Amino acid sequence: MFTKKFILASLVVLSFFSAISQQIKFVASPNGNVKVNFILTEKGEPQYEAFYKNKPIILPSSLGFELKEIFGDKIFQPLNKNLLIVRVDTSSYNESWQPVWGDRKEIADNHHTLTIKLKQQSSDALELNIVFKVFDDGFGFRYEFPKQPNLTHFIVIEENTSFHLNGNHKAFWIPGDFDSNEYPPSITNLSDVDALSITSTNPEIAVKTPVNANTVQTPLMLKTADGIYINIHEAALVNYPAMNLEINKSSYNLSAVLVPDAVGNKAYLQAPATTPWRTIIVSDKATDILASKIILNLNEPSVIKNTSWIKPTKFMGVWWEMFIGKGTWDYASGKHAANTANVKKYIDFASKHKFDAILVEGWNVGWEDWFGQWKEKVFDFVTPYPDFNVKELQQYAKSKNVKIIMHHETSGSASNYERQMDTAYRFMKQFGYDAVKTGYVGKIIPRGEHHDGQTMVNHYVHVAQKTAQFQIMLDAHEPVRPTGLQRTYPNWLACEAGRGMEFNAFSKGNNPNHETIMPFTRMMGGPMDFTPGIFQMDLSYWDKTKTQKVHTTIAKQLALYVVFCSPLQMAADLPESYEKHLDAFQFIKDVAVDWDDSKYLEAEPGEYITTARKAKKKDTWFVGAITNEKARQTTIALNFLDKNKKYKATIYADAKDADWQTNPQAYQITTITVDSNTVLPLSLAASGGCAISIVSIK
Repeated sequence: MFTKKFILASLVVLSFFSAISQQIKFVASPNGNVKVNFILTEKGEPQYEAFYKNKPIILPSSLGFELKEIFGDKIFQPLNKNLLIVRVDTSSYNESWQPVWGDRKEIADNHHTLTIKLKQQSSDALELNIVFKVFDDGFGFRYEFPKQPNLTHFIVIEENTSFHLNGNHKAFWIPGDFDSNEYPPSITNLSDVDALSITSTNPEIAVKTPVNANTVQTPLMLKTADGIYINIHEAALVNYPAMNLEINKSSYNLSAVLVPDAVGNKAYLQAPATTPWRTIIVSDKATDILASKIILNLNEPSVIKNTSWIKPTKFMGVWWEMFIGKGTWDYASGKHAANTANVKKYIDFASKHKFDAILVEGWNVGWEDWFGQWKEKVFDFVTPYPDFNVKELQQYAKSKNVKIIMHHETSGSASNYERQMDTAYRFMKQFGYDAVKTGYVGKIIPRGEHHDGQTMVNHYVHVAQKTAQFQIMLDAHEPVRPTGLQRTYPNWLACEAGRGMEFNAFSKGNNPNHETIMPFTRMMGGPMDFTPGIFQMDLSYWDKTKTQKVHTTIAKQLALYVVFCSPLQMAADLPESYEKHLDAFQFIKDVAVDWDDSKYLEAEPGEYITTARKAKKKDTWFVGAITNEKARQTTIALNFLDKNKKYKATIYADAKDADWQTNPQAYQITTITVDSNTVLPLSLAASGGCAISIVSIK
């Protein structure tokens, strides 16, 4: 059910909008904490500035574009000066909507809107609208190119958006690479950002895109000296390239850097057209950043009318064993993991422990000659290796009440995949697959395009649309980072688009603070297929030549299922690892993947996060607490529980001698009775955690 309040501009203009002068217009959030000014300078230059609780967070910052014709060589007069305000519209909106899945069953959308309609002062004047939506925890703005006689088909040469910060803030960042988001996050002041000093350790990326030393990706997490948290990202990235940010280290002005195409153009548009929303989330509490729904609210509602077939999924897979050297993707190696007998073992284990599905990678021909080859066609998505019996496995999985998740690695050849999608999806439906994991490892084909450019952004959306037509759920790997499009396409359950668990197997690994940063950066735009749940931390156990270790304790691995909200959660380790720790594995079996409510109890980026979530349609809560390399003592109040009820809490904690380096598999499990008055002490080891299931006692 929707609850909606919509108040026309004439009724609200006095409450939150005032014409200070002809050149400055402002809009405030419903509670008044966030205020945004639109400024048109004496030279007709559009700018904006923003305040949080009367403190400046964005100093006057530029807006506008440089454009040229698609058909012809005409370069238009820049849309960043000589502009006039021709109209100002305001409105107020208050609505609640229900997502298909997510961290809560209902989301409030309460904002005030300011729309500035601009026009150039010239005979062939262009028109441009700038729309601001201001919420209690931040704001978003985007550009609209209305239908107009002087602008039809055009190219964006540059977007002149900037974010002028008021100080040398602490930043949590990764380099502004056009093709990979799989870097470890760095923590420095803005003045110390050096993107070129960060070297990629990812063997999946054949060629990195050179980055400017001062350019970083969004989402960019910031903390000011006086304790204000600012997050900069974008929402509803459709038909447009992703935005990076170039830092001016003397003024702390961040300029938008759009990912170019093969010839250097940024975007090709046809009026009427809109850009993605530029988002700024702000609070004096880090937990409010995690709880924000601005990015989702700035996306369009679901275009899928019947969503009954979309099911949040907990799965296992023939996957991790390839990273640890036990098996391989390719058939010719003699260690091919995706063989019928091995897949049946996974199906048996998944069925025994009531998992929804298993992922199988390396099932189709082509893996011997795929990586870094830049070939137009490597995979055909319907031809299995000789030892993978598609029909037999379909029948076997069905008899065990387990689904198989399809894997489509494109090796970067998006054009080849688009030609074969209908055939591939028909094949999936024929053999009972209703979910697919796509991959885009390597350089993009067509040549010269980037993973985060307009061409590929459109491709990812096209895949979401096409899979929805076939009632297939989607998990995209190596795509552009998410921007909330899971609201519009709820079959798009998750993405990778970041540095996941796999990096612990083939690089120096993820730092102990990694998981305390990701929810503030990569996961701001949407769920991640992070693949938690590793129990065997020392990978030399599997392969004596390996020196890698997973940099967490088992208790932290369990807590990630709550801290990392995703409707697609993998138990990533091998069945034999879980067989040794079935008491700890019980938490993975029990934990939900869809939620009615979420409480962000405490957080500090780079240090710790504690989250509580209520399972969908159940009186059951789960709590996850994680820390960085420092051991931590804390307490959490269970006042989110229903009053006058008793609950059984099962606590999966680090043992007293647990430590991610010396004793990562040490944990202890205790069960106690709790209620809404209970305050629990938690003791987290270095890079450790705590996971708690709280079930009502009937």
